[in-house]
Amino acid sequence: MNTDVKDAAIRYLRRLEAGDYAGMRALCTDTATVWHNDGKGQQTIDENLSMLKDGPAAQASLRYDVIRQFTDADEVLQQHVLRIANADGPVGEVQAAMYFRFKDGLIDRIEEYANFIPAAARRSR
Repeated sequence: MNTDVKDAAIRYLRRLEAGDYAGMRALCTDTATVWHNDGKGQQTIDENLSMLKDGPAAQASLRYDVIRQFTDADEVLQQHVLRIANADGPVGEVQAAMYFRFKDGLIDRIEEYANFIPAAARRSR
């Protein structure tokens, strides 16, 4: 099962890159929840997808570079960098750790700990 959940976590991110929100939803349980470290608490998967669909990232080019993944039964913990660009070039990147919990092969819980770094800040390092 570990390979399956690792692949499913990657498929979820690749569908986000492609703007395939229906495809993302199909990978989740009806009761899936999402939590981010933004202090706003948890959302239903549908609330989260609506936010993604209507947010600024929907107008940008997204690319997830997965650094590493760890699995334990029906769980995946991964580290990745989300690279964000628009027509004018790089906007920045999000360095994140993301946790996926699966139930019956579908994503039932997502937790993301993220830190956005603007492109200008990366160039000045």
